[in-house]
Amino acid sequence: MDGANYINTEASDIIDMLGRAGYRAYIAGSCLCGLIMNKNVSEIDILTSAGIKEIKVLFPNSQNCGGYVSVNGNKVIFRLRQFKSRTDENPDLNTDMARRDFTINAIACDNNSFTDMYGGRADIENKIIRCVGDAEKNLSEHPIRMLRAVRLACTLDFSLSEETSAAILKYARLLSCANQNKIREELNKILLSKKPEKIILLHKLGMLKYIMNEFEICFDTPQHNKYHIYNVGEHIVHTVKNTPDDLVLRWAALLHDIGKPDCISTDSSGTIHFYGHHKQSAAIANNILYRLRFDSEFVENVSVLIENHDVRIEPSLYGVKRMMARTGESLFEKLLSLQKADAAAKNPDFLKEKEVKIEEVREIHKKILAENHPYLVSHLLIGRKELMKAGIKRGRDVSDILRVLLNEVIVNPKLNNGEYLIKEAKRLKNTLKF
Repeated sequence: MDGANYINTEASDIIDMLGRAGYRAYIAGSCLCGLIMNKNVSEIDILTSAGIKEIKVLFPNSQNCGGYVSVNGNKVIFRLRQFKSRTDENPDLNTDMARRDFTINAIACDNNSFTDMYGGRADIENKIIRCVGDAEKNLSEHPIRMLRAVRLACTLDFSLSEETSAAILKYARLLSCANQNKIREELNKILLSKKPEKIILLHKLGMLKYIMNEFEICFDTPQHNKYHIYNVGEHIVHTVKNTPDDLVLRWAALLHDIGKPDCISTDSSGTIHFYGHHKQSAAIANNILYRLRFDSEFVENVSVLIENHDVRIEPSLYGVKRMMARTGESLFEKLLSLQKADAAAKNPDFLKEKEVKIEEVREIHKKILAENHPYLVSHLLIGRKELMKAGIKRGRDVSDILRVLLNEVIVNPKLNNGEYLIKEAKRLKNTLKF
C-alpha cells in the first residue's frame, strides 16, 4: 500500500523539502493510525534524521517547542522531531520504532512506502492493542503504558492482545509508584473516550487497586435491595457509561457512590442500605481528586454534584430554585444528567418514574431561567455593601441575613426590591440573634 494514500499535500511538501536537504522524513505514530482509520487529525507527527537546528533553518517560521518543532499548516499542525534512540548515536527510523509502546503507533510512511516492522496495520484492521516487542519488558519499563493500553482500548474501541493483558496483570503493582499527573491524564482520556465503560478493564486487569483502591473495593460491595441489580462497582461503571462526555460530570459519575462500602448496613429483612453515602462519597472523592492533583475548582464542582446526586428535587418552583441555589447555574444541568444516568444504572422497573420526575424538574428549570427568577445571593437587589451602610457590619451577620433574605425571595420573587430587603434586614438584625 502506497504511503501517499495517507499524506496530504502539505505533509508531502514538508517531507520533500527535508529530502532535498538530505534528510529522511516520515509521518509516524498515533496520527498515522488515525489517518489509516479515516479519522480527522489536528496534529501530524513527522520523524526526521534532521536535528532541531537543521529543521529551524529549513522552516524559519516554525516554533521550537523543546523536543520538537511546530509548523503551522492550513488545517493541521505539523510536529517535526528527530529520531529517538537510547543507545545509537545516529538513530534511524527502525531504532525509533523499536522504542514505541504499541504496534499501532509503530508504523511510518513517506511519500512512497510504509515501514511496519511489528504488524501495526494488521492490528489496526483487527482492532488489537499489542505491545512492541516483548510485552513484559515493554510495560515493566514504562508502567504508565498499562494505563495507556486501556485508554487506547477505550478511545479506539479496540481489544487488548492476550500477551498485553497477561503482562499488565503481572506488573500492575508498578503503577503504585507511577506519577500522579500522568495517571490523571490517562484517566481523563479514558473517561472522555467513546467507550468510557471500558474503564472496568482497570479492575479486570488488576490495576485499579494500585491507583484507586477506593473504587476497587466497590466491586466487592453488593446492593441487595429492590432498586439495584448490580454491585456498587458495576453500578458506577454503568452510570459513567450513561453520562454525556463532560469531564466534571464523568468524574462525578465515577465517584458518586464510592463511599458506599463505608456506609453499608443490613436491616432485619436482609435489605442493604447505605445511609449517608453521599457525604462520605464526596469526602473520599475530594481525597482522590487532590491526590491526582486536580485544581480546587474542579474538585469543588465534582463534590457538589456528588453531595446532591441522591437528593430528590421537588418538582416545584421553590424546590428547583432551592437546589439551583446549592449548585449554581452551571452545575444544575449536570446534576440532572447525573441523576438520570444514575437512575438508568439501577433496576429498570423504576426508571420510567424517575425519568418523568427529572423531566418535570428540567421543565421548571427552563421556566425559572426564562422568567429570570432570583435564586442566588448575587441575584438579590442588595448586597454586603448596602447592609453595612444600614449598620449591619459584622461579616457573619451579613452572610446569615443574606441567606434568610434569599430564602424569602426564592419563595416570593416579588420581595426582591431594595427597600423591602433593607427594612427586613434591619428587622432581622433587631429581632433575631445574628
